[in-house]
Amino acid sequence: MNPHQRSLRVGMAALACALVFRLFDLGLPKALVSRLIQPDAAAFLIYLETGRDVRFSASEEGFSPDFLESPPAVSPLPVFSQDTGVELTYSTAKDPDIGALMAQTLQWDLYDDEPTVLILHTHTTESYTKSSGETYEETSSWRTLDERYNMLSIGDRVTQLLTQAGIPVVHDRQFHDYPSYNGSYTDARGAVQAYLEEYPGIQLVLDLHRDASGGLYTQLRTAVEIGSQTSAQLMVVLGTTYDTYEDNLSLGLKLHAQLERQVPGIMRPLQLRGSRFNQDLCPGGLLIEVGAAGNSHSEALLAAEQLAQAVIALARGTQ
Repeated sequence: MNPHQRSLRVGMAALACALVFRLFDLGLPKALVSRLIQPDAAAFLIYLETGRDVRFSASEEGFSPDFLESPPAVSPLPVFSQDTGVELTYSTAKDPDIGALMAQTLQWDLYDDEPTVLILHTHTTESYTKSSGETYEETSSWRTLDERYNMLSIGDRVTQLLTQAGIPVVHDRQFHDYPSYNGSYTDARGAVQAYLEEYPGIQLVLDLHRDASGGLYTQLRTAVEIGSQTSAQLMVVLGTTYDTYEDNLSLGLKLHAQLERQVPGIMRPLQLRGSRFNQDLCPGGLLIEVGAAGNSHSEALLAAEQLAQAVIALARGTQ
């Protein structure tokens, strides 16, 4: 480097330092940081990274039950009852009688000529962490339109096992979160209403998702051992902002307990949320998180198989 180039570089460095000091003097970096941590900006950055719409509000009522995901459980109050064998987390002011709901008789019959079970995926494109040999295109991180690896494949496995057991299923294969993620629940709501009108005998509506929590490069992985294999965990999520939520909660508690009997440790705490997730449309509406984005697809499929077996056990009264 000749003396002229060295002098030029030193001069540019001095100008850059002066500019930085001036910006700090004006308070712009502080203002920028303050702006980035504002709820709207934070939500936008999370959406860019994960595709999850997690808009924030100062009050629970600020969340739309139609198409926005409810907020994550905040300051959860864990409750465990030896009588129910179900652990719960609350992000709602509701205080249901868990013991009474668990003891409530399950009034359903899933064996019929017409579909009695509807399986759908409000966030259809959700997928898992790629394993060796899995080559598919992602629309964004942990999301794909490839039906072999997104939530449709999880629904296919549950549908297959229920059908083999004699339980008629209709599996909704529509993409409710693509190309627009916002409005997923509104779009799915219309589909559920149409299926219920076409098949009035539907008594169980399973909205199958996968969870997500983590950073840019890593995501939550849930795990439980089933013999020599590792399975993802499952989680029942129940909305509470509609009059008949206790009917769904009674079923969700029984399903949770049945799964724990089958594979101790497979269930994450049942979550009560301040939303409705379209569960108000059917007395058997449940949202099930099948693993998380950090799980492999094969781990999620193992969990899906256990979910199907639990539904079959409850339907047969063999729990």
